[in-house]
Amino acid sequence: MPIGRVTQVVDCRESMGMGKGGGLAQRGTISECRHPDVIVVGMSPGRRHVTKPVCDITSALRREGVEFSVSTLVLNAGSGVPPDAPKIAGSVLGAYFGLTEKEIEQIEGHKVAILHHGNVRSHVVQKIRFILEHVDVKAVVVSQCPIDYEDLAKEGVKTALVMPPPEKVRTKGSVEAIISGVTRGQTPTREKMADVIAAVTRLMKEQTN
Repeated sequence: MPIGRVTQVVDCRESMGMGKGGGLAQRGTISECRHPDVIVVGMSPGRRHVTKPVCDITSALRREGVEFSVSTLVLNAGSGVPPDAPKIAGSVLGAYFGLTEKEIEQIEGHKVAILHHGNVRSHVVQKIRFILEHVDVKAVVVSQCPIDYEDLAKEGVKTALVMPPPEKVRTKGSVEAIISGVTRGQTPTREKMADVIAAVTRLMKEQTN
């Protein structure tokens, strides 16, 4: 599809979209780019999980002329919490969050991952921890609820500003930036979108230097 003055090849989805907030794609699908650099990872779409910001972020990165390619992945089991998470109230109908081997390979094929996983702080922290346990990638966390580096480090997640004690590190990957206040089901503000673009651009430059 043509975006601005640059033509990019974008495979939008593997199957038909669904419902409000699910127009991006069905669960278990990925929009792939020719030269994978950045991947935006979203929840499974559903009544409580509105994936809309994921598509907005993907489009904005392309539209702003960022000099790399962007993919989008909608997880097959992106609801609930990981099975090894502490007991947390509010899990979605007993669903367990998880990753398939194919999804792990798809995420690891990129240099930077943007992770968007809901609005319950404890759920988001556990999902990020689980993903980065299995995937060695630099991550930018985008959330509606406020999350800080200490929240993640307490669960063994490596971060740019706070590190867990060496014996309690659980992740291969690390969180390099956090952008909170991105509301589900709504287009992110210009300020929040600028924060995401700035974080991704910085990480890409660091990896090329």
